[in-house]
Amino acid sequence: MRDEGPWTVPTEQSSGESRRQGAITKSGSRHARRLLVEAAWHYRRPPRLGTTLERRQQAQSEAAIAIAWKAQQRLHRTWRRLDTKRGKRRTILAVAVARQLVGFVWAIATAD
Repeated sequence: MRDEGPWTVPTEQSSGESRRQGAITKSGSRHARRLLVEAAWHYRRPPRLGTTLERRQQAQSEAAIAIAWKAQQRLHRTWRRLDTKRGKRRTILAVAVARQLVGFVWAIATAD
């Protein structure tokens, strides 16, 4: 996976065969990191197309809408999988989902 933002990269301590990953680094934009993690909390709930979202999507391209819908489904699935099967703390879940969210934001920004 390409590295879209330094604020979502975990710290790493490696020596020989051992590899330990820690918390995300504090490099990059503090504001962007906070916004991404806050946005990630919304993926706890299943994706649905409400009237407000439907109205907002009218001015968007079909490619952006398709990427956004794929993102909603995948990020909710990731949240649910990590929460139920692995029992991760919810703050860690939010950061993991935020990291994936960066990829979808990048895809929409670079879509033709």
